[in-house]
This record gives sequence, structure tokens and C-alpha cells, in this order.
Amino acid sequence: MQSLIDHARAFSTRAQQSTAELRGLELGQSPEAMFITCSDSRVVPTLITGTRPGDLFELRTAGNIVPEYTTDHPAGEMATIEYAVRVLGVRDIIVCGHSHCGAVGALVREEDLTALPAVRGWLERGASPGLKGDDGASPDVAAPVQRHALAQLERLRGYPCVAERLTEGALGLHAWYYEVHTGTVLAHRTTGDEAAFLPL
Repeated sequence: MQSLIDHARAFSTRAQQSTAELRGLELGQSPEAMFITCSDSRVVPTLITGTRPGDLFELRTAGNIVPEYTTDHPAGEMATIEYAVRVLGVRDIIVCGHSHCGAVGALVREEDLTALPAVRGWLERGASPGLKGDDGASPDVAAPVQRHALAQLERLRGYPCVAERLTEGALGLHAWYYEVHTGTVLAHRTTGDEAAFLPL
């Protein structure tokens, strides 16, 4: 914890020495994109994208899960997505899965999560179908994570605000896969009749 405190103090001092960039942030935000990814500490959206404060609107959840849209039981994740699209007017949404994902790995391996009831409930409600017991999964669970990211992207299409902006041609949806052990980023692309995750 002390290293975090030390850095925060040093950052504050450096920020005061170059206030021009930060001064503009007090007027509001207009991020270019929304980045939905896992809460995993090894995934750092601003590091991956090279963005500065105000450029990226982030949503981090266990397993980069996008919950189904419902007004009966609104959740913070739904509110964050709705705000990004309707109020901030983001032009792109990226759902980024990552290698060695504990959430997807737990589903693939059908791990016993009885000691983690909130985690178990979250994964059961939000995970893409077909992940449980995927015996062909590699240790980095690359293929299941990629399928899972695509399923979350599809779930986003069910958000009224997202559907409207897609119809207007004012929003792009993207599925990425980040390798934590190499730094490689793959993006889902369709070329001809084939679709695959390919290097950016």
C-alpha cells in the first residue's frame, strides 16, 4: 500500500507542475471509446491503448461480463454502458477478453465455487453458453475467452441505446483478445466467409 501512496503523492506534485492538460478535464469528458474488460490486475486498458485521461471510458467486471439489459433490476454495469452511449456519445465499444482469465477458466474447468457464492452467481448469469467443461481448452483458455468476448458483444446489441446507435451507423462494436504474457492484442475480424481473431 505504501508504494501506491508514494506514487499518488508524486503524481499530485507532477500534475501541479503541468496543469494545462489536466485543467481541461474539469470542463467534462468526451471519451472516444468505451473499453469493457476484466477486473484482472494484469489487464491495464490505458497501457494497452496508449490513452490519456479523458480518452477512454472503462468498465471492468469479473470475466468482462456484460449483464443482460433489464429495467426490472438495473445494475451498475448497465448504467455505465447506457451513460457512455447516450450521454457521452462514445463512437466505439471494445469488449476485451484476456489470456489466463480466472473467470472463464473456472467455468471451463467447472471449478467448485461454493465458497464464492457472489462470483458463482455472477458467472452463471453472465457467462456465454458452452464454456462449461470445454476439455479442449489450452492453459491460457484462449479459444473459450475469445468465444466469451464475442458473446458479450452480442449481449451488448440487446441494449436499446446500443441498438439505436448501431442502426444509425454511429457506433462500432469490437471484440479484442489480450495475451497477458506477450502483450499481443488480437481483434475479431471477418474476411470473406471467415471470421477469426487476428493481430491488430
